Amino acid sequence: MRPTFVLVHGAFANSFSFAPLQAELGLLGHRSVAVDLPGHGFDATFTRAYQTPQDPEGLATAPGSIKGVTLADNVAHLIGILERAKRNGPVILVAHSRGGITITAAANARPDLIDRIVYVSAWCPVHLDVNDYYAEPEMATVDPAAFASALAGNPADLGLLRVNFRTADPNSLTAFKAAFFADGTDEQFLTFLNTFQPDENLDAGGSADRAQATTWGRIPKTYIRLSDDASLPLAIQDRLIREGNELTPDNPYDVRTLEGSHLKWLVDPAPAARTLGELATLPTSSAPQT
Repeated sequence: MRPTFVLVHGAFANSFSFAPLQAELGLLGHRSVAVDLPGHGFDATFTRAYQTPQDPEGLATAPGSIKGVTLADNVAHLIGILERAKRNGPVILVAHSRGGITITAAANARPDLIDRIVYVSAWCPVHLDVNDYYAEPEMATVDPAAFASALAGNPADLGLLRVNFRTADPNSLTAFKAAFFADGTDEQFLTFLNTFQPDENLDAGGSADRAQATTWGRIPKTYIRLSDDASLPLAIQDRLIREGNELTPDNPYDVRTLEGSHLKWLVDPAPAARTLGELATLPTSSAPQT
C-alpha cells in the first residue's frame, strides 16, 4: 500500500507553504496531507493593523488567536489527523524546522500511528530543551537579536510571539533573507515571506517532550539535512542526528542531504519530492501499540 505523507510546518508557517511540494509528490504518484497546526492557516490572526499602511501601535497590542495554544494542543490536533490517515495505510510523518518539536511529541504519545518519521532540518530534542540548544556552540552563528527590530509588541503581554514580516525595514529584511533564503532571488524571498503569518505560540516544550527511546525510538527515522541552512545550521542538525543515534543505536537515522537554505527545498521542491518518494519504498517496522 502506498503511504500517506503527513507534512507539518514550522514556526510562523502553515500548510500553504507545502503546496509546491505536494504538487511534485502528486505528480510522482504519492498521496500527501499538509497540516495546519492550531492557530495557523485560516485560523491565524491577520489584523487590519498588519495591512498597509500599518498601524504599529495596533499591531503591538491586538489580540491573537494563537494565544494560549500549547504544544499539547498541537500534538492532539496532529494525532487526530494521523488517526484518520492511518486508516488508509502506512503513514510517513514529515516535519520542517519547529514542526519537529510537534512530531517528536506525537511520536512519544502514539508511535503506533507512524510508520516512518522524517525531519527536514527540523528540531528533534534529545539531551536539551529546544530553547537551551540556542546557547550551544553549534548555534553560535545564529543571532536571534537580528530579528529584534521586526518584533511587534511584548510577547509577555500578548501571550504570543509576533513578528512583522511585512516590514519595509531594510535591516530586518536583510536579516530574514540571510537566515531563511540566502540562495533565493529577492522576488522569491519576498513572496515566501508573505506566506508567513505574524503570530506563533510560545510553547516549545520541555524535558518530557524530548525524544523517548521506548516510543519515538522504535519508529524508523530519517533526517534530511539542508546543507546551506543558516537558521538551523548544519552543525546543530548533525548534533541532533548524533544524539538521536546515541539514544537508539539499534535504530539509527537514515540520513539524506539536500543542497540549499532553510526554505529552498520548498520553493524548488523536485529534489525533496524525489527523496521523500524514495522513503516510501524503505522497509518499516512495527512500532509499539498504546
